[in-house]
Amino acid sequence: MTSAQAAPAAQSSTPPMSAAVTSVPRESVRKSAIRQHANSIAAERNRWIENSRAYYEADRTYMRFLVAEGASVLDVGCGTGELLAALKPSRGVGLDLGQAMIDIARKSYPHLDFHAGDAEDTAFLAGIEGTFDYIVLSDTIGLFDDIENALRQLHRFCRADTRIVIAYHAQTWEPALKAAEKVGRRMPQPPLNYLSRNDLLNIMNLADLDPIRIERRQLIPFSLFGLGGLINRYIAPLPLINALCMRTYMVARSRQAIVARDYSVTVMVPCRNERGNIEDAVRRTPRFGTKQEIMFVEGNSSDNTYEECLRVKEAYAGNRDITVYKQTGKGKGDAVRKGFAEAKGEIIMILDADLTMPPEALPKFYDAIASGKGEFINGTRLVYPMEKEAMRPLNFMANRTFAAIFSFLINQRFSDTLCGTKALRKTDYDRIAAGRHYFGEFDPFGDFDLILGAAKQNMRIVEIPIHYAARTYGETQISRFRDGFKLLQMVVFAFRKLKAL
Repeated sequence: MTSAQAAPAAQSSTPPMSAAVTSVPRESVRKSAIRQHANSIAAERNRWIENSRAYYEADRTYMRFLVAEGASVLDVGCGTGELLAALKPSRGVGLDLGQAMIDIARKSYPHLDFHAGDAEDTAFLAGIEGTFDYIVLSDTIGLFDDIENALRQLHRFCRADTRIVIAYHAQTWEPALKAAEKVGRRMPQPPLNYLSRNDLLNIMNLADLDPIRIERRQLIPFSLFGLGGLINRYIAPLPLINALCMRTYMVARSRQAIVARDYSVTVMVPCRNERGNIEDAVRRTPRFGTKQEIMFVEGNSSDNTYEECLRVKEAYAGNRDITVYKQTGKGKGDAVRKGFAEAKGEIIMILDADLTMPPEALPKFYDAIASGKGEFINGTRLVYPMEKEAMRPLNFMANRTFAAIFSFLINQRFSDTLCGTKALRKTDYDRIAAGRHYFGEFDPFGDFDLILGAAKQNMRIVEIPIHYAARTYGETQISRFRDGFKLLQMVVFAFRKLKAL
């Protein structure tokens, strides 16, 4: 398919093809017109892009946020290849219906691999080898004859960690876009189909795609004397205003590529002044996974917690695989990074040593990952009734507020940002760690480094409701007001890194 400026999303006007149909036997009249249009506009496409530089620069900026540099990328509807080149892939493959588009792309970007053909044709797609980290469809959805069938074709290129990025224009902008085309302010368009966000989500569900995030961008799709960029960065992302934006981005994963299996596990317990809870953490943790390691990372306690960890390790030798490490730095964030670096398990879980989250609930976190339902599993304490004194009323209200804000910031539901119990695959953590330079060393808690990292990597976040218990030993190490101010800093930091792009 061909990619064109301001190509809105699509709804097929023809009846849906059966899921069993995987090829278009002959080119439709509409598709023939699209091919002819692509070939006729190819030579002028770069001029149109230059005329709309502000729009394209903003689009490329956000696409580079969604697609990691150095990844393998399949661009379906690559046009003359500018977007694929801007993503800087280690392996880049572009597909387009127009041969003239592909000829220009090959000449402009000889280090990338371009193919002319129909992305709805099984025989054509059979010539594209391998799987990809990302599959990009930018302004392409509106050009398919059968959107469901076209999306189903993509499963052959997917692994469980492949992310499909779909970009299109909001249906509400259709009249303005058509008017801009009539007065020569928009690139001429081929015959397009249109659909709403809900229509596209429905088709994605039928095609076995699991949407992960939806983001609206670009309230002002032109420079406006330099003000457009500022408005798009700081005002357009705000709630309510965001609904008026022109550009929509969806990130999804293939359900067909997810395979349930068993994993080895590390239960990592950061602990400081928690001597009375150490043995209970071992005794109460159920056995699950192919192998299980219980790891204590001790943070320079004053109550002999480290010595207790060593005693428990010796007492359970031969019965439990227990490892003990001592922090060289300070804070839970440092302990988490130390533990994750040393962990032997394929899945790593954090269990706070205060045991206010019952260790008996850990198998639920394991099952959520092993089944493929989620990739980043977070506990939530705010669903079930709590034990008396488990959380102060002011803390409860603050947690609710921050959860609502972070749900908006990361584009996935999040009801309890400060629940310490989290689980993810070590390979996914390694991706978060590799991309940590984007955020820097900003998080003293250890929670937000993982949450924001998972959001940046477009991981499927799932919450597990837990029964939050009152502490039975020691005192909380959280200061409501000092740490509350740090949480406000986290909100501003996250908005700047995830929204104000």
